[in-house]
Amino acid sequence: MSESIVNLSAGIKNKASELGFNICGIAKSRTLEEYGPRLKAWVDEGMNDIMGYLARDIDKRINPESIFPGAKSLVVTGLSYYSEILQKDPKAPLLSRYTYGSDYHEVIQARLEKLLAWIKSVNPEAEGKPFVDSSSILEKPWGREAGLGWQGRHSVLINKEIGSFFFIGILILNIDLDYDHPFAEEYCGECRLCMDACPTGAINDNRTIDARRCIANVTIERRGPIPGELVPFLGRRIYGCDRCQEVCPWNKKIKTGKTPEFTIDKEIAEMSEEEWRGLSNERFTRLFGNTSMSRVKYEKLMGNIADALRSDG
Repeated sequence: MSESIVNLSAGIKNKASELGFNICGIAKSRTLEEYGPRLKAWVDEGMNDIMGYLARDIDKRINPESIFPGAKSLVVTGLSYYSEILQKDPKAPLLSRYTYGSDYHEVIQARLEKLLAWIKSVNPEAEGKPFVDSSSILEKPWGREAGLGWQGRHSVLINKEIGSFFFIGILILNIDLDYDHPFAEEYCGECRLCMDACPTGAINDNRTIDARRCIANVTIERRGPIPGELVPFLGRRIYGCDRCQEVCPWNKKIKTGKTPEFTIDKEIAEMSEEEWRGLSNERFTRLFGNTSMSRVKYEKLMGNIADALRSDG
């Protein structure tokens, strides 16, 4: 391997750190053939719930070439969103930590574009495409391929240094780089805390999730009402669920992320139960229009609020 490739690869990781990413690894592009049958079996069992897009083009989703012709390398980044600054009212409806602050898609996209611009300034022949939380690419498996960590029993990627409360961003490139070794270890051991703590028993034994029972799915992706049999288990959760990550031992000693864009808005943090009950459409748009919560309609959120407070009563 040439010295220039080694230097560029090291430079990419240094630049990623400079841009605020907590972790960064590099994987060689290949078809993740071993994941095709797993995905198909998961879909065939209906585990994807109403997310039909997850059942389409499985062969393409496991092959970076299908979404970026000429793909040779994948730069995989992780950006922590963990925060100890939580909502103030103990009776208020609960938001998942990842909703705090600005929409992570935009935050990470902007940083990946800056990283790509830097790479092109060093190697003008480089071309690339960034991906953030895209159904067209398997983010967690690529995190493992890039040496960042392993998928826990809750299916979320875990890194030994920053836990699992982080967003994954991927940059696919058309150039060869110095590749990290895939993460071969698995550090969950006999621990089943996440499975035991899941309010609805949505975590399967094979490190997948039954989306039909997952609170994150039914409060966000499912556009209609939350299934009645799941309402008693919401525990005031109205958008997402952090329970499986909160009990994970690998998240016990992690530090609050240093990305200011992911700090919860003071007004949102201080909203009382009554303020949530009386949330107007106008206030919803003002408070959440630039956050990841903008993907749900006002009516859906208000339905979630009513169900969650009823389940807690």
